[in-house]
Amino acid sequence: MKNTGKRVDLIANRKPQSQKVLHKLREKLKKQHFIINDTNPDIVISIGGDGMLLSAFHKYENQLDKVRFVGVHTGHLGFYTDYRDFELDQLVANLQLDSGAKVSYPVLNVKVTLENGDVKTFRALNEASIRRSDRTMVADIIINHVPFERFRGDGVTVSTPTGSTAYNKSLGGAVLHPTIEALQLTEIASLNNRVYRTLGSSIIIPKKDKIELLPTRNDYHTLSVDNSTYSFRNIERIEYQIDHHKIHFVATPSHTSFWNRVKDAFIGEVDE
Repeated sequence: MKNTGKRVDLIANRKPQSQKVLHKLREKLKKQHFIINDTNPDIVISIGGDGMLLSAFHKYENQLDKVRFVGVHTGHLGFYTDYRDFELDQLVANLQLDSGAKVSYPVLNVKVTLENGDVKTFRALNEASIRRSDRTMVADIIINHVPFERFRGDGVTVSTPTGSTAYNKSLGGAVLHPTIEALQLTEIASLNNRVYRTLGSSIIIPKKDKIELLPTRNDYHTLSVDNSTYSFRNIERIEYQIDHHKIHFVATPSHTSFWNRVKDAFIGEVDE
C-alpha cells in the first residue's frame, strides 16, 4: 500500500509518559503509511507541553511557510496543545483526513544591533524580554519613530498575542486574541516617582508599527527569547516587529478555541 505522502516529525520531552506516547504514536503513523521525516516535514507533532511546542517551533522557525504544528500534551493543559495523550487514534484519523487547512498566529521578530555593527535576529512565539544583568536598566523606548519614554526598572517584555497569556499576563498585561496582529509592550518593575516617570501600563502596538529600545549604558544585558537566554554587551538598539512569517497549526475538529483555552487555564468551571 502506498504511503500518504505526508511527512511527519515527532518531538517529545524526556519525561517517561512523553517518550511512551512518542513511540506509540510513531508506530500508529507508520501503520497508516505516514512518512517519518525529521528534516523536511509537512507536519510537526510536539509531545509534552507548551515548552515542547516552543522547542519544535524554534527547530523549524526557518521553515514556517512549509510546516504546520500539532501539540499533544502529556501533563497539564497547554495553550498550544490540542490533543491529550489518550487521543492518539483520533489524532491519526484526523491527520488522515487532513486537507491542508491551518490556523495561523503572528510571530515576533527581534533584531539586536551591537555597537560594533554585529546584528543578531531572533523569532519568538511567546515573547522577548530584556534586562540589565546586575542593576537597574535604563533605556529609551521609541514607538513608531516617536520617542516615547525613558524607562528605568528591571526590564521590559514584548509579547505576541499567543504569548499574552504567558509572562506578559503575570506582569499585569492584557490577554489578546491570537488573530489580532499586534505586539504588547509591558514593563517589568518600572521606577515611578517624582523624578522618574513611565506610562506604567502595558501598550498594544499595531502590526505596522515598530518598537525600538536603546539602552543608555554600555553594559551586559540579558535577552530572553521564549525558552532561550542570551547575553550581549554594548547593545546599540533592539527592534521589535511583527514577523513576515506566521506559525501555522493543523486545523482539525480538535483545535481548541482560544477562549476555551483561557477559561480552562485561568478560570476553570464556573459555579452556578
